[in-house]
Amino acid sequence: MSDLLLVRHGETAWSADGRHTGRTDVPLTARGVEEALSLAPYFRDRHPALVLTSPLSRAVATAELAGLTEGRPDPDLLEWDYGGYEGVTTVEIQRTRPHWSLWSDGVPPGNAAHPGESAAQVGARADRALARVAPVLAAGGGDAVLVAHGHFLRVLTARYLGLPPEEGRLFLLRTGTVSELSTEHGLPVIAGWNTRP
Repeated sequence: MSDLLLVRHGETAWSADGRHTGRTDVPLTARGVEEALSLAPYFRDRHPALVLTSPLSRAVATAELAGLTEGRPDPDLLEWDYGGYEGVTTVEIQRTRPHWSLWSDGVPPGNAAHPGESAAQVGARADRALARVAPVLAAGGGDAVLVAHGHFLRVLTARYLGLPPEEGRLFLLRTGTVSELSTEHGLPVIAGWNTRP
């Protein structure tokens, strides 16, 4: 069986500031470009059977800079829709909601472009993405690579491991990194996390 490689996009100005960056299409910073380029050696001798990216430019650019030029956009790989908290930091939110957590408290609805999502809705998208890559992984003809966003990939990891979407809170994921989901004795495992070549 092949492995599932998760690539979190490189740094953006909003990720550097800790702002919730869901559907807003924020480009990579110069550091984000460097992070993405630093992933190229990791993929140089690999020949993935499938590469899917979030449609947002920060993910598409990361894939291309890392040498994953055959990536296909997949809307299920979009970041969590933060609704009314789009562009807001956790510190700012906690000024009025002192113990707020995305994982347990969710987000308020936003405007038409940012209606907001629950953890369960993000989990449903992750499940669809996992269902799409499952035949590729089972065929064993090469790894599958998903280039996407921090919170989404954390939820996807939880779902891959058979955990509820909210348990994505357990998996801190840094920008410009590769993580590897695999199997051992037929069970899903994390084989590598937050790797930088």
